Amino acid sequence: MADQDDIDAMFNEGGEPKPEPKPPAPAAPPAPEPPEITAVYDTDVEMSVVLGTSTIRVRDLLKLGRGAIVELDRKIDDLSDIIVSGRMVGRGEVTIVEDKIAVTFREFSRITS
Repeated sequence: MADQDDIDAMFNEGGEPKPEPKPPAPAAPPAPEPPEITAVYDTDVEMSVVLGTSTIRVRDLLKLGRGAIVELDRKIDDLSDIIVSGRMVGRGEVTIVEDKIAVTFREFSRITS
């Protein structure tokens, strides 16, 4: 069983000076990303925009000539699929920027493994 000296020592009432409280440790800076991740940032990937698709027989394909029109499965105001490295990552609207064709991202897809 504890005696009075033990109790005083626990609550520092024995006349000894109390130790200075330690200042809280500074917050650690955010850990840098592992080099395996940052190396990926400079990797080139292929991005494509699919305006629409169509299925055509080879015999009909061979009959196509200059000026031939092939109907696609999308309407003019439908969003186009944005494909990155073979995976659909979103959908967007085809636009013109200066003299180039561009795409404005409108939707992002959930990427599942």
